[in-house]
Amino acid sequence: MSVRRRHTLRALSVATAVVALAAGCSSANSGANKSGGAGASGVLTLGKPDGPQTNNSNPFLATSASATLGYRVMIYEPLVMTNQIRPTDKGDPWLATDWAWEDNFRKVTFTLDERAKWADGKPLTAADVAYTFELLKKHPALNGNGIPYDGIAVDGKKVVLTFKESQFVNQNKIITTYVVPKHIWEKVENPETWPNRNPVGSGPYKLKTFTPQTTTLTATPSYWKGETKVKELRYTAYNDNSAATTALANGKVEWSFVFMPDYKQLYVAKDPENHKLWFPSGLGIHGLWFNTARKPFDNPALRKAMAMVVDRNAIHVQAEATLYPEITNPTGIPLPAGEPFLAPEYKSASTEPDVAGAKKILADAGFTLSGGVLKDPGGKPVTLTFTDPAGWNDYITGLSIIKDNIKQLGIEAKVKTQTAEAWGNDVATGNFDATLHWTNSGATPYDMYQNIMDGAILQPIGKSSQLGNFGRFKSPEATAALKEYANASDDATRTKAMNVLQKIMVEQAPLIPTAAAPIGAEYSTKNWVGWPTEEDPYAAPQHTQPDALEIVLNLKPAK
Repeated sequence: MSVRRRHTLRALSVATAVVALAAGCSSANSGANKSGGAGASGVLTLGKPDGPQTNNSNPFLATSASATLGYRVMIYEPLVMTNQIRPTDKGDPWLATDWAWEDNFRKVTFTLDERAKWADGKPLTAADVAYTFELLKKHPALNGNGIPYDGIAVDGKKVVLTFKESQFVNQNKIITTYVVPKHIWEKVENPETWPNRNPVGSGPYKLKTFTPQTTTLTATPSYWKGETKVKELRYTAYNDNSAATTALANGKVEWSFVFMPDYKQLYVAKDPENHKLWFPSGLGIHGLWFNTARKPFDNPALRKAMAMVVDRNAIHVQAEATLYPEITNPTGIPLPAGEPFLAPEYKSASTEPDVAGAKKILADAGFTLSGGVLKDPGGKPVTLTFTDPAGWNDYITGLSIIKDNIKQLGIEAKVKTQTAEAWGNDVATGNFDATLHWTNSGATPYDMYQNIMDGAILQPIGKSSQLGNFGRFKSPEATAALKEYANASDDATRTKAMNVLQKIMVEQAPLIPTAAAPIGAEYSTKNWVGWPTEEDPYAAPQHTQPDALEIVLNLKPAK
């Protein structure tokens, strides 16, 4: 599995423990290859195990190749560049030289950089920025963060956004919005489905060639921020983790995030001087999402019972190879980063499997166990299909463990694999029983819970949900608590709402948390130096994150 979400991954808490694997703790620049190589030629190679891609560079669509591979962040730029692992730090000015929030985060004013221009030479203006926000307001399918835009106005060289409610929890999402050129997008008949095969952005790169296997970007000589050292970016889509790992190990790929069952032997040992890893983690998680719109998974007792028997430690060791931090609290909040947010009743709670307790919950809810088969209150055997992409061996192993765990309750499951593209579409449209998938991450657990439980982004089965709540979880109480947290003006109100969300997560189990979600990467210092490290955490290391652009602009050829 690779962590693809940036539209889904949010900024991480400063309180987050930044986890650097032993293999990646040394200085990333100390082992530079003195002979140069690809760095000297200006080429940086990247790869991901997502299988063949369809030519689509729409930056607002989470299923587009530009989002999956991550190259959208090299073409389109944000108003402000935030550091995903230091979200409370003030962002770096980018397309905007200044931004100011007012009225309890109901108003923000952007002052634009007059130097900014599009790759076709036209100036980037306040009209482009206002158009971009109008586009997202008009087309919910493009509004991946679900921002409730209200007023959008141009005031000279400034753009003013107003909202009916506080955007405290959305502030980083708003200021990091990708800006698109009005003179191109206003001619598009349906931007929600537009593949945008010849993307024009303000970033330092433009699309050179696209094939289902390899996408190549080339540097724009006229980039408004100046010349870039990396002249070409080559993104390769591998069919599975094994192929991507091999490419990393032999140096064909220099930057990636791919799960490895034995990273020391498979990757680091192949070039100990240059092969590095860094895996900072945050308040997002991986977990088993239930389709709560399908029976019997609409029954919270069944979901909770299944959650009670899942062996998280086995998943941590066997499926995640200890790369991802273990989930030890049933609220799903990763520890120790999330310790300050835990409700008093869950501070000492554990995720130790409890088969007897799970069976009692099922019996009390009207489920029966006969001949080793669990039957729902209507007498129908409980069966389900787990789905995830073929080749994502960490997820597939995790599903196998869960399958064995729930068999103790009399539940029969099977595992079906798909292409990453087909799976992504099925998850978005609700065409699944249960699937391992990640959540959003943020400066607090709000983003994680909002992604899982928010009724405000609930879509019916068959309609694509770009914003989250893939499990179609319907809880007015959860939706109200999320709203209360987002609009609160004091910590006491936020704490109360957060405690409610934790109780819903534990008691109704819309998702079974399986691991904390790092935003890490493998990278090579053989040809390029200047990577972020634990000692210099200027950006999240994963190349699908928005601040990946800042990394590329920071890289220099090894000498």
